[in-house]
Parts: sequence; C-alpha cells; structure tokens
Amino acid sequence: MSVKIRLKRIGAKKRPFYRIVVANSTAARDGRFIEVIGTYDPCVDPPAVRLDDEKALRWLGHGAQPSDTARALLKKQGILDRFTAVKEAHRQAQQTTNG
Repeated sequence: MSVKIRLKRIGAKKRPFYRIVVANSTAARDGRFIEVIGTYDPCVDPPAVRLDDEKALRWLGHGAQPSDTARALLKKQGILDRFTAVKEAHRQAQQTTNG
C-alpha cells in the first residue's frame, strides 16, 4: 500500500472545489485521507491554488507519489523543483562524505 498526493472533490454540483490531500492509494477518491496539504479552486480566473509547502515537501520526502493533476499543481507552485533540488543536494553531500 502506497501513499498518494491527490485531489478530493468537495464542491457542489457544477462548482468543483478540491482539497489536495495525502491518502492511501487504496482509499476512495473522496474517502479517508491522512492529511490536507492545500486547496484548488478551478472556478476562479486564474485558478486558485493554496499549498502548505512544508507539508508537501515532507510528504514527498517520505515517498508520497502525486497523481498527474497533483503533480501539475505542485510543479506550477515550484514545490517539485525545490524537492528535486533538495534531493540532489542531499545526494551530493552523501557522495562527498562517502569518498
């Protein structure tokens, strides 16, 4: 069982609104989740995305896999780029200490 970062729809009919959540991959789309890390409102122009950067980076560091839509939102907010930079810096530091 893996952990996913994905969207949970909570909006009314014809008015979508989503929470960006961390959930087990086996849980239903609008079912149980572990933690809310942000929101996404596609109905406003431009679409509003609010994300807690620290929570998102922590869950990515723990191995959470974002869905395609969540990945696009994380990339648009610059969180994926920061995560890869931190991961690469950690890898560089690991190589210098090992020889």
